[in-house]
Amino acid sequence: RSSCRRLGGGVVQAGGSLRLTCTDSGRTFSSYSMNWFRQAPGKEREFVAVISWSGSSINYGDSVQGRFTMSRDNAKNSVYLQMNNLKPDDMAIYYCAANHRGMVKEAKYMDYWGNGTQVTVSS
Repeated sequence: RSSCRRLGGGVVQAGGSLRLTCTDSGRTFSSYSMNWFRQAPGKEREFVAVISWSGSSINYGDSVQGRFTMSRDNAKNSVYLQMNNLKPDDMAIYYCAANHRGMVKEAKYMDYWGNGTQVTVSS
């Protein structure tokens, strides 16, 4: 359902910044909370951030708190993940996902997933 259009993703040096964009082609985008997850090779999929349908509530995973900022623009059916002070441990495939349950963090509760985008951080 969601297409994760990679704008600004790619390769960056440690300490640098990247901005990811996820655009949903569905008509009911504004009724869903949206999440970002990431998965590094050999690791479990990890919760990164979640934003409410209105954008008024945002929660972050402990490992990205204070460095990453999630936002959304319902008029553009898009969510964003601004990633600052990137570390090698941030290197992973990043996924956006939609859920109708609200501010949940578990991957099993997601209704739709976007295609992943690779973020590479060089040390």
